[in-house]
Amino acid sequence: MTQFGCKDTKKFIPLRPNSKRKIMSCQLLQGKKGVIFGALNEASIAWKVAEKAVEAGAQITLSNTPMALRMGEVNALGEKLNAKIIPADATSIEDLANVFKESTEILGGQIDFVLHSIGMSPNVRKKRTYDDLDYTMLSQTLDISAVSFHKMIQQARKLDAISEGGSILALSYVAAQRTFYGYNDMADAKALLESIARSFGYIYGREKGVRVNTISQSPTMTTAGSGVKGMDQLFDFANKMSPLGNASADECADYCIVMFSDLTKKVTMQNLFHDGGFSSMGMSLRAMNQYSKSLDEFKDETGKIIYG
Repeated sequence: MTQFGCKDTKKFIPLRPNSKRKIMSCQLLQGKKGVIFGALNEASIAWKVAEKAVEAGAQITLSNTPMALRMGEVNALGEKLNAKIIPADATSIEDLANVFKESTEILGGQIDFVLHSIGMSPNVRKKRTYDDLDYTMLSQTLDISAVSFHKMIQQARKLDAISEGGSILALSYVAAQRTFYGYNDMADAKALLESIARSFGYIYGREKGVRVNTISQSPTMTTAGSGVKGMDQLFDFANKMSPLGNASADECADYCIVMFSDLTKKVTMQNLFHDGGFSSMGMSLRAMNQYSKSLDEFKDETGKIIYG
């Protein structure tokens, strides 16, 4: 039998094999303060992270764009969690600086953790294929989905808003390393996002012990994810290929809480796969059997092979 220690209660909760008992009651984030960027509705990972952070003992602020705040349900989340909502365009240095200034004032001190859960591609929304990208829209994709992470960390560091040993996370996807049909220029953005985490992780780690990581999550049916071409098929494929199946938004939130906690003090500059084992798979028996049923190239109505 495994025992799990809870610092706040000095009690040990026995965890039996296959036990479904939740351990968030251990208050892993007791006394910590955080900023969650990107919560939109109950389907979003950032929403789940916000709920679990407060459940784990943290105080938080929430931030998203003014348009997202009008379209989403964040006000209800803010009321539920007693969390102040600070509107901000994540591509605006001024807005980001304001988020950290207000957050430290509202929460009464430096921030212990930050979640970047932001991503959007105008090319995907406009159904522009990767071999026919609009470059103005590509710049927007990179700025919103990746460069915003750099701006966020840079402003936090300049304002000394993050506490010693703090934790900064961003959500990524395996398409940063492998080509996935339909993921388009978001793959380029995720690759840049992970590079920023490594580069800033070195600087911030040496300077203040601040950890900077990315979590590469399974395909997840969020509002943003649903805009990816062939998302339903991708979700099903990944679920069948993964030994443990796809990780849900709720499970990803649990992982984020652990990464925010003091249990991961020496984890930094990493891209951490949270995908049920998908990223380590080559070919499963199920996929091989399906492949053997159709070996023909995928062609359009004129007979031309379609590559993606």
